[in-house]
Amino acid sequence: MNYILAIESSCDETSAAVMQGQHVLSNIIATQTVHEQYGGVVPELASRAHQANIVPVVQQALEEAGITKEQLCAIAYTQGPGLMGSLHVGSSFAKSFAMSLGIPLLPVHHMQAHILAHFIKANDQTTVPSFPFLCLTVSGGHTQIVKVNAPHEMELIGQTIDDAAGEAFDKAAKVLGLPYPGGPMIDKLAATGDASKYQFTTPRMPGFDFSFSGLKTNLLYFLRDNMKKDDTFIEKEIAHICASYQRTVVAYLIGQLEKAAREIGAKDLCLAGGVSANSELRRRFKEMCERNNWNAFIPPFEYCTDNAAMIGITAHFKYEAKDFGNLTDVPLTSWGI
Repeated sequence: MNYILAIESSCDETSAAVMQGQHVLSNIIATQTVHEQYGGVVPELASRAHQANIVPVVQQALEEAGITKEQLCAIAYTQGPGLMGSLHVGSSFAKSFAMSLGIPLLPVHHMQAHILAHFIKANDQTTVPSFPFLCLTVSGGHTQIVKVNAPHEMELIGQTIDDAAGEAFDKAAKVLGLPYPGGPMIDKLAATGDASKYQFTTPRMPGFDFSFSGLKTNLLYFLRDNMKKDDTFIEKEIAHICASYQRTVVAYLIGQLEKAAREIGAKDLCLAGGVSANSELRRRFKEMCERNNWNAFIPPFEYCTDNAAMIGITAHFKYEAKDFGNLTDVPLTSWGI
């Protein structure tokens, strides 16, 4: 049997997983809480935490999978994109481990992995999208619409020209005085708010691209003007502000995806990335697909945020294609799809 150990260390999650084909035998994630007090990820602290976490996380992944390191057939790791220090920890460990065992390396593209997380099989009845399909990938660092023709044949047809959707949520949360990470907090508060109470300007971009900088500025001016009238405005209206802002972001994301799907003629649509855990985005995505008689696919929650299982499923396809890496491969902070 072929067992692949996968390592994810692109940002602030240290994760290791063991894959057997398309099935996950273990998926261990060590979350770094040190960044909460700074309101965002501090790269130097992230790389130090990875160094402390990676050995115990890998050991736990092997133990939970019930295998020994000698049974592994390959080591996969995130080559990029991501934070340089964080990527170095994962890649260095993977290279050393693979060299000591005499087995191949499988460097993985982080954003491709988010998309291919749809092919993780919980059981033999798990349904997966058919090629070609469209995927909206939304995270703290990326917002993309990708046409997926094959596991390693992807075409970027739309992307943000400035901030990512996840960043738009986190920065909005910061000006609202919410703790980091702010996206989940906005989602939680929005559940009790009236999404139609306040209006924010929906960005307009040609084609299938995105821009969120103007929307963030719109929110900032909106809060400034209302705080001049009532310095308790945010405190009193926080749920309604979150619901209205979230509605605008989600409507924009879904609108661009729907436009792309209509023009391209896609029937299978996917949602991926950390922000795909947002309840409003998931709801609107499913509604849009039902309305157009399209097939909707969203990975389980545990495979939406950064995790090693998504690296492992991508490595599974690379292993089948004998698309191996080598010791000269270097981490890449930016890397086109």
